[in-house]
Amino acid sequence: MNSISEKELLALNDLLGEEELLIKKFKMLANHAEDEEIKDKFEQISERHQKHFDSLYKQLG
Repeated sequence: MNSISEKELLALNDLLGEEELLIKKFKMLANHAEDEEIKDKFEQISERHQKHFDSLYKQLG
């Protein structure tokens, strides 16, 4: 694998931070949702962003 440039590393770091924030936000929304259907949707969205985070993180390894 080619090494990651500093610019790419900074971009990955920004994306990881954004995904982490989205994970936390949707988990919080799920915890506060009273409607089970909406709660489930927020949890699904949080899980999707966790997968994005994991995929981006693998690029560093």
